Amino acid sequence: MSRRLSRRDLLKLGAGLAVAGVLGCEGEEAATPTPGTPSAGQAPSGPPVKVGVLVPTSGVYTALGRDMLNGYNLYFQQVNFTAGGRRIELITEDETGDANTALTRARKLIEADRVEVFTGVVSTAAVYAMRDLLHQSRTLSIITNAGGNDLTRGRKSPYIFRTSFTSWQVSFPLGKWVADNLTKRVAIMYADYGFGQESQAAFRESFTAAGGQVLDAIPFPLGNSDFSSVIDRIRAARPDAVYGFASGSDAVLFLRQFAQAGLRGRIPLAVTGFMVEQDVLQSVGRDALDAYSSLHWAVTLDNPTNRRFVEEYRRRYNEFPSVFTMQAYDGARVIVEVLNAVNGDTSDPDRLVRAAEAVRFDSPRGLFEFDPVTHNVIQNVYLRQVRDQGGQVVNVVVTDLGRVRDPG
Repeated sequence: MSRRLSRRDLLKLGAGLAVAGVLGCEGEEAATPTPGTPSAGQAPSGPPVKVGVLVPTSGVYTALGRDMLNGYNLYFQQVNFTAGGRRIELITEDETGDANTALTRARKLIEADRVEVFTGVVSTAAVYAMRDLLHQSRTLSIITNAGGNDLTRGRKSPYIFRTSFTSWQVSFPLGKWVADNLTKRVAIMYADYGFGQESQAAFRESFTAAGGQVLDAIPFPLGNSDFSSVIDRIRAARPDAVYGFASGSDAVLFLRQFAQAGLRGRIPLAVTGFMVEQDVLQSVGRDALDAYSSLHWAVTLDNPTNRRFVEEYRRRYNEFPSVFTMQAYDGARVIVEVLNAVNGDTSDPDRLVRAAEAVRFDSPRGLFEFDPVTHNVIQNVYLRQVRDQGGQVVNVVVTDLGRVRDPG
C-alpha cells in the first residue's frame, strides 16, 4: 500500500481509523499549538518536505500503527503541516508484520520517493533489518517505537534517533521493584522475538540481582492464537507473580484467557507497560484490573503538557491516546523543531543531526531529551497499576522509578 497523503487526506484517515471512544465528545475543535513550539503560521515558501512514515496497517500490530498515525496527525495539524517555511508532505507505507517486507517498503520510501526524513517502525526485527539502509543513505530517521537495544548500542548510527525506549530501559527498573515490593518468585512469559527476548533478559537481570528467583520462562510465537499452554505452565510453576511481554492482539488474547482461567486476582501481573497499554485496555477492560506495569508514560500522568495532550486527543478521536500515540506525537515535534532550526534546508544530513541532538522540550511523558552519544531518548520510567477511575479503566502512576538513560 502506497500513496501520498495531503493534510486533508491524513485527517480523514485518522478520523476513519479511530474506534468508538470511551467517553462521548461533541464536535471537533481545532487543536491549539503546543506552547514552546515555533509558530508555523507563515505561508510555505519552498517545496514540500517529504516525510516517509512506515507503520503497520495490517497484522498483529495494526492498532499500534493506527495510534501512531493519529499521533503524527495530531501534532502536525497543530503546526498546519508546516515547518521551516515548507509544507510537510507525508508518504506512508504499511510495515506489515514481516521484517523483509518492511525493509522493501523502507527502501521504496528512501530510494524511489526520496523522502528527506524517515519515521515510524513498530517492530524491532524490522528496524534491525533496515538499519544499514538508513545509515548508508544518511537519512535522518526518527524511530517512534521499535525498542531493540542494539539500534542505539552496537549498531547505532548518527542518523538514527529514537523517541520511544529500549527494551532494557523499560523492563530493567521493574525487576528490582518487583523483588523489593511484590515477590521474589515469578514466572516469565514473553513473545519470542528480539524485543521480547531483550525485555525478559532486562527484567531478569535486576530481579535476580535483588534476590529474585525465576521459576519458569515461557516463550510464545508472535501472533499467537491460543495461550492455554502458556497458562498451564504458569499454573504448574506456582509463582507469586507473572512478569510478561506481549503487545497488540497478543496482549488482548493473553489477558482475556488469563482472566477466563480464573487467575486474575490470584496471581498478580507485573508486566511491561505495552501489555496493558490503552490500546489493549479498550479491548479487555476490567480483565486487566490491578496489573502492575512499567512504562515511560501513562494517560493519567499529572503534568500540564500531558493533560493538554490527552484532552486534545480525546476531543479529536473520542478515545484515550496510547503510549504509541504519544511517541509518534513527540516524534512529529522533533521533526518540526529540526526543520525550524535549519530553516527548512534539508540538504546537509549532518546539520540535521546536530539540530536533532539539540532538541529538548516538555513532553507529555515529562522532560524529553536525546542522549548525545546513543541518540536514544532519556526519560523517566513509571510504575503504574490498572485501576477503575470513575468508570474508566486506566493506568495510574504509583511511583516514579527514576530517570533512566540506556547504558548504550
